[in-house]
Amino acid sequence: MVTTEMLDIYDEQDQHLGTCERSEVHRLGHWHHTFHCWLIRDTVDGRLLVFQKRHPDKDTFPDMYDITAAGHLSAGETFIDAAREIQEELGLPLRYEQLTHVLDIRDETFGSTRHGAFIDREVSSVFGAFSPYELPKYQLQQDEVSGIFEAPLQAMIELYQGKCNEVMASGVYTTDTTATIHKLTVHREQFVPHEGHYYIDVFQKLLTL
Repeated sequence: MVTTEMLDIYDEQDQHLGTCERSEVHRLGHWHHTFHCWLIRDTVDGRLLVFQKRHPDKDTFPDMYDITAAGHLSAGETFIDAAREIQEELGLPLRYEQLTHVLDIRDETFGSTRHGAFIDREVSSVFGAFSPYELPKYQLQQDEVSGIFEAPLQAMIELYQGKCNEVMASGVYTTDTTATIHKLTVHREQFVPHEGHYYIDVFQKLLTL
């Protein structure tokens, strides 16, 4: 039996209006709440940003680089509940108390999927956390995530400031059986788009944690 996911929906002033099926929320463009968590890792060579690659079968932005772990708040959920996304997607058992709130944003995205057009209006609470894991230790949710990657955080800031066109990154893919570390370059257009200065604002906050 398929369970229909329900989301709380809000007006422009973030006043609660009721609940709605997730598919309808995106079809009708209702405001809703989401959880973002960016992981960072300190090494002898500096602070690294951890990010994921979305599964190629995802309805929206397939195969693009994205927030380390993120998800919608189902109806009645709190951010304490939403922190489960980190373990579900990455196999990393972080508690909500280990996260640092970075900022809140309002973001509108318009696009299309094989099911039709969507309007994604999100109020997102963004968190940061330190990860104790090196890349091969993550246990990725294979139907959601196709890989996990790291890149120097300062270089990622400079990428979004337009000071460089690409950044060297390391990553592992869920299809690998030997946890091989791949070296590759990443570009801005390969990341899920967000309004305004989302990436610069978030990455600069992560630099100060």
